[in-house]
Amino acid sequence: MTPLARKRLGKVLLNTAGVLVFLYAVFPVYWMVSTGFKENDQIFTTEFIPFPTHFTFDHFARVLTEGVANNSIWLYMRNSAIVALGTVLIGSAFALLSATAIARFRFKGRGLFLVVLLVVQMLPAEGLLIPLYMMVKRVGLGDQLIGLIVTQVALTLPFGVWMLRTFVAAVPKSLEEAAWIDGAGRMTTFWRVLFPLVAPGLVATSIFSFITAWNDLVFALYLMSGSEGYTMPVALQYFFGQKGVDWGAIMAGSTLMTLPVVVFFLLVQRRMVSGLVAGAVKG
Repeated sequence: MTPLARKRLGKVLLNTAGVLVFLYAVFPVYWMVSTGFKENDQIFTTEFIPFPTHFTFDHFARVLTEGVANNSIWLYMRNSAIVALGTVLIGSAFALLSATAIARFRFKGRGLFLVVLLVVQMLPAEGLLIPLYMMVKRVGLGDQLIGLIVTQVALTLPFGVWMLRTFVAAVPKSLEEAAWIDGAGRMTTFWRVLFPLVAPGLVATSIFSFITAWNDLVFALYLMSGSEGYTMPVALQYFFGQKGVDWGAIMAGSTLMTLPVVVFFLLVQRRMVSGLVAGAVKG
């Protein structure tokens, strides 16, 4: 086999592997959406039906109109949006400031602090449930969305700090020094030079924080005692009843729950690209 043929064969194998990985990742999402549009006789069957032969909107209509646990589905969507957006805003602000301090300043205990961040990331979230639950209750934030936001910030902040630290450290300090020579203050340099260059990392951490807070089930279930404070993942559990599982409503509700995540990603992904070139200097 010639070198050119081997190169072409390698590209074919690599592309084939990429397509297989893509199908493996996308198929569960497709099955969720398609099941939401299937009739019950097509859902509860042993036959493999890849496409709905008769589209129905009954499952979506039932989820949107009847609600869950005597509450509208929009209440749970609103709660999830408040928790997810609050986690992104608060967590991103703290993560960016902490990452900047770690990457730009040398202080006692800096190495230990980075090790602690790694150790915290290794701990399962369920292992922190009881300590965080007791802390939230002790400060009077139990049964409140702000308490759930604080909890999600505590869970996502170590990852955000560790990732943004890498982005901040990759920005040459000479850019900041050049801005100082031109008369810019520290805050101006931070917002005009450093912030645009670390925007891709900030977007990446924001997406991670949003998805983590949006999909959280355990903490939202145990920290909120009333159904009016539940989020969408908890609301979907009500479709698992003693008499059976309403898979059509679950898939329809899961599809509706996925849409805000897609919208959020589409809104911020442009920043991920534009931040790569923003803030650069001429010459």
